[in-house]
Amino acid sequence: MALTAGIVGLPNVGKSTLFNAITKSQVEAANYPFATIEPNVGVVEVPDSRIDRLVEIVQPKKTLFTTFEFTDIAGLVKGASKGEGLGNQFLSNIRLTDAICHVVRCFEDPNVTHVEGSVDPIRDIEIINLELVLADEQTVDNRLSKVERKVKAKDAEGIAEKAVLDKIKAALAVGKPARSVELTKDERNLVRGFQLLTMKPMLYVANIAEEEINDPKSNPHFNKVVELAASENNEVVAISAKIEEELSVLDKEEKDMFLQDLGIGESGLDQVIKASYAMLDLCTYFTAGVVEVRAWTFKKGMTAPECAGIIHTDFEKGFIRAETMSFEDMDTYGSEQAVKEAGKLRLEGKDYVVQDGDIMHFRFNV
Repeated sequence: MALTAGIVGLPNVGKSTLFNAITKSQVEAANYPFATIEPNVGVVEVPDSRIDRLVEIVQPKKTLFTTFEFTDIAGLVKGASKGEGLGNQFLSNIRLTDAICHVVRCFEDPNVTHVEGSVDPIRDIEIINLELVLADEQTVDNRLSKVERKVKAKDAEGIAEKAVLDKIKAALAVGKPARSVELTKDERNLVRGFQLLTMKPMLYVANIAEEEINDPKSNPHFNKVVELAASENNEVVAISAKIEEELSVLDKEEKDMFLQDLGIGESGLDQVIKASYAMLDLCTYFTAGVVEVRAWTFKKGMTAPECAGIIHTDFEKGFIRAETMSFEDMDTYGSEQAVKEAGKLRLEGKDYVVQDGDIMHFRFNV
């Protein structure tokens, strides 16, 4: 399930430094051939301590984490919606992503110039958000002009489409993102194909000074971003992009020692990965055997056959049942056999909605 978050931000906010850290941390696995991926895409493992525990219990020959893609999107300046800077290229790149990670500068440094002349994260956020809103207004207006014919012909789908576009247009007109509009499932389906930029979920990544990383709340700029994000129902992750770049070249043991010295339990990059993963309603189920322990990404709400199909379409077509146990039970009892003996192994059918942390073995017949 290849989903990607686009990293956006004004020049000199630390966006490229963060992306450098991501690309240095990217997964080198045979099933992700980086030779065929554009240089501005980084594939990283989604950190998950449950994998480490399963490896400890099962002792597999191979271990595979689930992965997430980040795309570095360059070229944003004020006026991008009108073609300024890399304008159209920037906006088209964002349209191809599933979510947006907005890097905001929250550090003072006279040696690093700011494109707007001063450090003001709220102003910077408003610049980018306005460009996204203006671009969406163009998209909506273009679509409305096309749908008018259907409305005149009293086409039911055209009438429904215009109604939802009018709702979104009203929000955009007052500077609100499309995601702020309450839409039914059918209405969402109608506008999904338009790839509206402000419909995408957004995570703010506040780039703070190195010395503030273990106490982000001491940074007044960070607190302003948190307040704004809360008003939008968005999340904020605090990072020091410089520290992340240093961490990216260390092995696990060195990285853990460095984090311990800094007084933090988890790197900012790991927090960004987890937050991006959760932002898209993504969950993880596991397959665990002596050949391999592997994490699989699925969308919250997917059924057992749909999750089986992530491994192979034949698994979904010929689905019979899923032998299922929770990670918590495996962790508690210490082996699959012990879970069975405790009566905690379940046989789930086609209607079962898979839960985050399920360990599954699919039975199928094609």
